[in-house]
Amino acid sequence: MNLTAQLLNDDEIRRVHQQSLRILAEVGVRFHGDKALPLLKANGVKVDQDRRIAYLPAEMVAHALHTAPKSFTLGARNAAYNFPLPASASRYAMDGTGSFMMDFNTGERRYGIAQDIADAMRVFQAADLGVLAWPPVCASDAPAPSRPLHEFFTMIQYTSKHAQHELHNVRQVPYLVKGLEAVAGSADALREKHWFSLIYCPVAPLTHDGAMLDAYLELGEAGLPVMIMPMPVNGTTGPASLFSNIALANAETLSAMVVFQLAHPGRPLIYSSATGNIDFRSGAYLAGTPEMGLQSAALVQMGRFYGLPATSAGMVSDAKEIGPEAVIEKMLTTLPSLLVGSDIIVGYGEVESDQTLYLEQILVDNEIAHWLERLVQGVDTCPERDLFAEIANVGPGGHFLKTKSTHAAARSREFYKPNYLYRASYESWLELGKPSLYSQARRKVAELLAAPLVDPLPDEVIGELQDILRRADGELQ
Repeated sequence: MNLTAQLLNDDEIRRVHQQSLRILAEVGVRFHGDKALPLLKANGVKVDQDRRIAYLPAEMVAHALHTAPKSFTLGARNAAYNFPLPASASRYAMDGTGSFMMDFNTGERRYGIAQDIADAMRVFQAADLGVLAWPPVCASDAPAPSRPLHEFFTMIQYTSKHAQHELHNVRQVPYLVKGLEAVAGSADALREKHWFSLIYCPVAPLTHDGAMLDAYLELGEAGLPVMIMPMPVNGTTGPASLFSNIALANAETLSAMVVFQLAHPGRPLIYSSATGNIDFRSGAYLAGTPEMGLQSAALVQMGRFYGLPATSAGMVSDAKEIGPEAVIEKMLTTLPSLLVGSDIIVGYGEVESDQTLYLEQILVDNEIAHWLERLVQGVDTCPERDLFAEIANVGPGGHFLKTKSTHAAARSREFYKPNYLYRASYESWLELGKPSLYSQARRKVAELLAAPLVDPLPDEVIGELQDILRRADGELQ
């Protein structure tokens, strides 16, 4: 008896699909850059060149959905972390490119730097339900023209799990490809292993960033998978109704798929989303809301409807600091996508609407993920769990403390045993200094940062990456 949910019924899924097709064909999508519009026009798409808007017909969407792979594996430097998609159980990813870091030692809220990415990857490496790394902060100490390269290569050096990030323009492409080939071993290995992927966010509403899209189309030659993550916000960059915002996000994803599949048929794509909504009292952006969770779950269902690997944002909080509000909002925004079977839920580590990284929050989020995983696993009703004989043997007024099943349960997975919650007596809790979820997680972070690096890259590969970055820093200015 697993705990599952269905948010959209079959008729509602079809309505979202039809609304998205209507948006694409009648409203159209704006494509900046040099590559997408000529590609679309050459394939018979109606294009308003002056406004840079393409009107995508339903049959072109159907063709893209047909050529996009329905399954593939996100590889990893350590093959133990390879992750087949679609997944048999939901797993998690780091949140990405926040602005701020809560310094682990000083408690100062400051802009992120490359060292923060390194430290976060070392912690994320130990988060057993985390399968996909993403630089959680921008490296403000790296030169802006080559910054995403510094972020990408730092991430790769400090985790052996699947690594995902972004590029900003075509000029950065050769440096990234050279570095990824150095890590993978060759150009063929890079294409075949899928150790690395790209995150791509259309600009809501219905617009594609030309410099980034051009870079991603060029990177198709390297075979890098793309996670397409539209981010329309109810009431600002998206319509104020949940249904219409879901349809808009879906249309943006389909429009990206059309271009990627026309350019490189069969390129692996991941259907994803990261919606938000406006605070109608203050105008602030919100992510840690029930509405965000509902939209994420609905869009996972749309990805499943298309037969694609389907992921979502989640584990999100608008809390200004770590604590109970963050835990509540992260559980609230994760559970809907989990219940509909999201392959990967993106959100470990950050609060303040995806803007501030706390290292201890990575481990707290992993703990939350375990709680929720146990919840969705439901109740095991196999014959071994039928304990009628023990009930009859104990009888009225007895107890089950000494039964074989109780002893076995203490070592079983049916009852989850938390890593960072203290559940003994009040007196012992006082004696130990009142340990909390966060204090226990902080202690573990300190241990991880003091320990040797797991799965380090060979020195010669690190040297090659550093040489590439030095050239990029000088040549991209």
